[in-house]
Amino acid sequence: MPQPNETLFPTVNTAEPGSWGEGETPTAAPGFTVSEYAGGLDHPRWLYRLPNGDVLVAETNGPPNEKSGFMAWIEKKIMSRAGAKVPSANRITLLRDADGDGTVDARHEFLTQGLASPFGMALVGDTFYVANFAGLRAYPYEDGATSITDAGTDVLEFPTLGKNPGHWTRNLIASPDGTKLYVAIGSVSNVMEENPEVEEGRARIIEYDIATGAARPYATGLRNPVGMAWNPISGELWTAVNERDRLGSDLVPDYMTSVKDGGFYGWPYSYYGQNVDDRPADSQPELITRAIKPDYALGPHTASLGLAFTPKGGGAVVGQHGSWNREPRSGYKVVYVPFDGAQPSGPPEDLLTGFLVGDIAKGRPVGVAFDETGALLVADDVGNKIWRVVPKVN
Repeated sequence: MPQPNETLFPTVNTAEPGSWGEGETPTAAPGFTVSEYAGGLDHPRWLYRLPNGDVLVAETNGPPNEKSGFMAWIEKKIMSRAGAKVPSANRITLLRDADGDGTVDARHEFLTQGLASPFGMALVGDTFYVANFAGLRAYPYEDGATSITDAGTDVLEFPTLGKNPGHWTRNLIASPDGTKLYVAIGSVSNVMEENPEVEEGRARIIEYDIATGAARPYATGLRNPVGMAWNPISGELWTAVNERDRLGSDLVPDYMTSVKDGGFYGWPYSYYGQNVDDRPADSQPELITRAIKPDYALGPHTASLGLAFTPKGGGAVVGQHGSWNREPRSGYKVVYVPFDGAQPSGPPEDLLTGFLVGDIAKGRPVGVAFDETGALLVADDVGNKIWRVVPKVN
């Protein structure tokens, strides 16, 4: 990795949000084709497939940032210019493709009750869980239902100290046996420049025991973990993580990694293993010595958010939302990472591009998921669409 180039202010190179013209689509890799699965959505961020094949879409955005000051003003301006400051719809929409032909036959407002910046979703038995910014909420679910009208119940609070919500997404995944839930909680700050108290309980993945209601840190030192998925070959939990800023355009690489129970991954004291970051006010050399080096770099400032393993485990797909603070810009695409069993086996391959055209972002990919036919679905929160990617038929 290059030497750090510390800057007081981040590089600002935001792509202006645009829109897709009639019939326009992103560009699929050779051998694949892409089509619109659903349009007319309101900032669709995350996807979840129910066992019956229905696809849920979280239409959402973060809570207001009430922090004041010059840096807060800069951040708000940048995020607004990138199209990331629209009000949250606080809605989960159900898309149903009853005949599996790749076209949505019906769309339903699945859930609005009790939602406040919702993101991750998980169904365990007859209970549907949603991870809001401030906590985990549970709802009764009946197979095949097109809506939930129950108000739901809060089952776990998340830390929300401070006026700045910071990294607001709370992804959610159930253990294969359905006894545990794992929640990804990002940091408030870049490298703990905020009051350290606001970072209590942040920058980690927590494990929630459904039967007892107990929660514990599963892995820490993860600045902003978002996508989570189980490797179907090894059975390991993997996550995609957004790393820190203001060390130059080429540091620090975002990454994907297997997640070790009890593992510490460096934030904020070191990056990509034990590369020391001397910006935090305090020093924790004993933590740095046990910082785990991630398994796979995804490039600096790519904003790698979505993560899904292919159904048979041959590789992983990553949705890269795209940089706002790098020259040249990076991300703005969906990549495929080949795996050989438990570990990646080659460089990332572009699977879906064409979101960035000059200085205009026609779309920005976020969540990725596979439908029951094996087609890849991609949430585009600037284009307000869901894209569907399949192999070409000869």
